[in-house]
Amino acid sequence: LPALSRRYVLCEVVSEDPRCRQCIEDRALGLAVKDAIARVHGDYGLACCSISFAVKYLNAYTGTVLLRCRKDSYRLLCSALPFVRYLESRAQRYPCFLNTLHVGGTIRTCQKFLIQYNRTQLLRLLQNCTNEEERQCVQKSLLSCSLTEEQAQSEDEEEDDGTE
Repeated sequence: LPALSRRYVLCEVVSEDPRCRQCIEDRALGLAVKDAIARVHGDYGLACCSISFAVKYLNAYTGTVLLRCRKDSYRLLCSALPFVRYLESRAQRYPCFLNTLHVGGTIRTCQKFLIQYNRTQLLRLLQNCTNEEERQCVQKSLLSCSLTEEQAQSEDEEEDDGTE
C-alpha cells in the first residue's frame, strides 16, 4: 500500500485577548476547525476533511498551529479556516481567527518555512525599534531564549512522499 498523500497547514492563532493563547488546547482547536468546515461545506466537506484530519502541533505560547489533512481535501480545509471566529476553553469563548501561513507536503517543509518566517518577523521587530535601548532589549530577550531538540523523529515525516 502506498503512503497516503497528506498536506500540512501551518497557521497562527491571532487574538487580541491574551488569555486566548494560554487556554487553547488541540482538542478545542480541532473542534472549532471541524465546526467551521461543517458550516461552510456541509456534511460532505466535513466527511472529506475528517478522514485524516489532526492537529499535529500546537504551541499555545506562540499561537503556532500545524494541521494535517489529506492532499485531496486541503483546499476545503483552507477555505473554511477564515470562518473560525472563536476558540472555546473551560466554558469560555475567546474571539480569534486563524491566519494561514503555509501549506506543505511534510512537517519538515513547514518547520523550514516557520524558521524563515520568524526570522523575518524578528528583523521587522528590530527595524521598528525607535532607539538603541529598545533594540538592545529585543536582542537581550532573544539571546535569553533556549531551544531543546527532540531526539525522536515524527513518523509522519517518514510516511509522506514529500511532493507539494
